[in-house]
Amino acid sequence: MSAARPKPGLPAGLPHPRAVLFDWDNTLVDNWATITMALNATFDAFSLPTWTLAETKARARASVRERFPAMFGPDWERARDIFYGAFREKHLEGLSALPGANELLAGLKERGLYLGVVSNKHGPFLRDEAAHLGWTGHFGGIVGAADCPQDKPACDPVERALEPSGLQRGPAVWFVGDADIDMECAYNAGCTGILLHAETAEAAADFRQRPALHLKDCRALLALLAEA
Repeated sequence: MSAARPKPGLPAGLPHPRAVLFDWDNTLVDNWATITMALNATFDAFSLPTWTLAETKARARASVRERFPAMFGPDWERARDIFYGAFREKHLEGLSALPGANELLAGLKERGLYLGVVSNKHGPFLRDEAAHLGWTGHFGGIVGAADCPQDKPACDPVERALEPSGLQRGPAVWFVGDADIDMECAYNAGCTGILLHAETAEAAADFRQRPALHLKDCRALLALLAEA
């Protein structure tokens, strides 16, 4: 698929998107307190040191099936079950949309862009959260951990999220996220990586794959595309 020519309002060299794929946690929603609680319940069960909220935000990027074997060794499946059990009880209660996220999704949908989600949150939890927020109808594909043979940053979930659109991965697909793993996924899929949220600006200098653009929040992304 060839990239569309940039339209006025976009930085030079940035292709106008035909589709926008979003990471979930810390990109569109805040659920870190519940994730931290579930991780610490798991750590307590194994007599391991617990994490602060800041440590969770910095470390919890890979999916459970990718991260837990290294953390818990042969007991990783028991650890997974403890984590999922604790998280399941509270994840909707602790969920909130980030400022501007509702307006962003509605605005991009109105502009005819195809929207999807690619997250390393467990797929059923992810789709429950989208439904809880009333967002399911915004997205053509909502793909989480264990929905594909490989999780983000592999290309599999990007391709799955794009399937209903008939679009192929490429520069005209923007991948919007807050972390290095999102930019790596964008690179692996040949998409345009857009880094969101102000607190990641300094960290981005150390990313293995740099974003094509850095924006401070959801409202900044909507404003950019409103002018395009």
